[in-house]
Amino acid sequence: MKAALVTSFAEPPRYADVPEPVPVAGAGDVLVEVLASGLHPRIRSQADGSHYTSGDALPLVPGLDGVGRTPDGRLAYFVLGDTPLGAMAEKTLVDPRRMIPLPDDADPVLIAAAMNPAMSSWVAFRRRVTFEPGMSVLILGATGSAGQLAVQIARHLGARDIVAAGRGQERLDALRPLGATATIDLAAAPDAVAAEISAKAAEVDVVIDYLWGEPAQNAIMPLLLGRADRSRLVEWVQIGSVAGADIALGSAALRQANIRFLGSGQGSNSAAGIVAELPSLVAELVAGTFTIDADGVPLAEVTRVWQEPATRRVVLLP
Repeated sequence: MKAALVTSFAEPPRYADVPEPVPVAGAGDVLVEVLASGLHPRIRSQADGSHYTSGDALPLVPGLDGVGRTPDGRLAYFVLGDTPLGAMAEKTLVDPRRMIPLPDDADPVLIAAAMNPAMSSWVAFRRRVTFEPGMSVLILGATGSAGQLAVQIARHLGARDIVAAGRGQERLDALRPLGATATIDLAAAPDAVAAEISAKAAEVDVVIDYLWGEPAQNAIMPLLLGRADRSRLVEWVQIGSVAGADIALGSAALRQANIRFLGSGQGSNSAAGIVAELPSLVAELVAGTFTIDADGVPLAEVTRVWQEPATRRVVLLP
């Protein structure tokens, strides 16, 4: 069968022939025909070996989720465990407990594009913090696919104020119809960004952070020092590190205000906990509650699209 194949962490996957996986008797996995699999940042880090869960075993077929058809013809969204037999192939092996049934008229491209980025904030809001309607949120990295969905999810869950911080005012303005009540352009001068953070985001209850690195480092103190009551808790949920893996944070920040840093991802959430949240998220996507810009691309073009910048979520179609 055909698949995207990684043979070197220094090179993009290539379209290649690989053996069709065979279910192991007694293991319980079923052979699924893959219809669509999203090219998410998480998958890029899997394929270049930089993700914190990555090992050094090669070759591997990347891809951790997708939409497929089961042997009995049912349409389903699936999530894989850590496996070298990923979703970017014509077929893959899936644990039935990690499959969510889809209606026959569900759009495979939409579901494959949206589930991974939407899951990041959906699980964070519902599993990592005690989020209640009427709370306020700052989303760092709001102009990316995951950030755009986080804006929509925050609104859906009843957030009162949603401060969207990202790069490019035009892209930020497009977030207002999705639920953003204020925006901050992180491409502005650092002093201007700090002033905007202090003025617009100092009173939030939760920060959803897809960036880390310099943007997070530069936002923490303006946010904390701008709070009217620094003893009121703000929870900073670290999800992605698009802008860098490290920050420098003085110890005084932890004494000057009541801030709780926590992560949301594989490990901080159990696999069972993540899977438990998927049916409700699938239902909202099928209902059209959330939107995402996505492009379906033939799997044969994997090497090309892997190397091209994209403003829309790429979905590979075997």
